[in-house]
Amino acid sequence: MDPTNIIITVSGTDQTGIIAKVSSALFSYNINIADISQTVLSGNFIMMMVADVSSSSIQIAELREKMNILGEDLGVDIHIMHERVFNAMHRI
Repeated sequence: MDPTNIIITVSGTDQTGIIAKVSSALFSYNINIADISQTVLSGNFIMMMVADVSSSSIQIAELREKMNILGEDLGVDIHIMHERVFNAMHRI
């Protein structure tokens, strides 16, 4: 478990360009996508990413704000949390 990884989830109505716009935004903050999974279920877009923020200078709180704005523009929900928090929440 790497403390510099975050989990990003994106969900909402499917439309063209969601992956491109989210990944472009992350690129602009020098955030690397380490792993990605996405699917469309009955017209609903769902994506989960593991992203490495070790080379980025943006603070997580500011990244959340920026991604919330992007999510509003796209009509999707974007949530970000540290990988360790995500893993703790999903431990059985």
